[in-house]
Amino acid sequence: MQVYPNPSNFPVIDSSVRQNLPFTLKDVRSAIPAHCFEPSTARSLSYFCFDIGIIAGLIAIAAYLDSWLFFPIFWFAQGTMFWALFVVGHDCGHGSFSKHKWLNALIGHMSHSPILVPFHGWRISHRTHHANTANIDTDESWYPVTEAHYAEMGFLEKLMRFYLPLLAYPLYLFRRSPGKQGSHFMPSSSLFKPSERNDIIVSTVCWLAMVGFLATLTYQCGFLFLLKYYLGGYAVFVIWLDLVTFLHHTEDDIPWYRGEDWSFLKGALSTIDRDYGIFNLIHHHIGTHVAHHIFLNMPHYHLKEATEAIRPVLGGYYRKSNEPIWKSFFKSYFACHFVADSGSEIYYQSPHLH
Repeated sequence: MQVYPNPSNFPVIDSSVRQNLPFTLKDVRSAIPAHCFEPSTARSLSYFCFDIGIIAGLIAIAAYLDSWLFFPIFWFAQGTMFWALFVVGHDCGHGSFSKHKWLNALIGHMSHSPILVPFHGWRISHRTHHANTANIDTDESWYPVTEAHYAEMGFLEKLMRFYLPLLAYPLYLFRRSPGKQGSHFMPSSSLFKPSERNDIIVSTVCWLAMVGFLATLTYQCGFLFLLKYYLGGYAVFVIWLDLVTFLHHTEDDIPWYRGEDWSFLKGALSTIDRDYGIFNLIHHHIGTHVAHHIFLNMPHYHLKEATEAIRPVLGGYYRKSNEPIWKSFFKSYFACHFVADSGSEIYYQSPHLH
């Protein structure tokens, strides 16, 4: 793994000097070919259609076989493709699916509503995350709690945040992360501006329509039908979503910042690229995350090329892990619980190591 420079290795200890990176956002941008920032509507649509087609085909095969020997395989495959579909909606949320805002919103809802994600509610909270990545005070997703906050957390909160993190996403949609209030479904939530009210209503209505469809399906065909053809795959999707997003930002040598010590570029560099093996292609290379955080409006199919272009500029500030995903997850699972109550350029700590 290429490691983010540790402050103790800097020859000059003055914090005002350490705040400055040896390159600017403009330097990084200039290294990337211009076409990497140009979305192709046809290409983006092809990924959406491919994912939908695979999901439909899997359901048809499962219905034809109707075998409990096959359903676990089906759930894994379906949940994996649900996650791929989420990534297509993710591009829509960043405006990198196409240059047409209406098309981004349409495909975003068609990608996210079937997997019970409120598109605009998620899009806006995700925007907050990107604008504040690695900022202890204002980040939105998988940010550390302070040691004092950790000591005050109740059993259920610790259970979901630290011991069952791969099942946390549905709860996050309703309750957000520790220390924050608001729902992704309510226009009155502090997540949203008054001007975004109509967007939130549209996404919530779409989400409720999907819930209504699933409820009708259950009423007509029974709960076992829902379990076989939807809930099993949905559970796998949630695990994928939590696993990948957790690993984007959770490692004990990734720095976090407070106050003036934080900057957008430093925060964007506090993430890490991961290798998911055969799933890289299936998941549209969402593990290529450093370039995405620096330039969030770049289509996913240009991220690999952009990453190779910026690596010489970033040097040791670029982070990539090639260790097995399960190993990375369990390492962070046990080592990353809280950060210090004060200071900046701080790192995760664990109560197990105190």
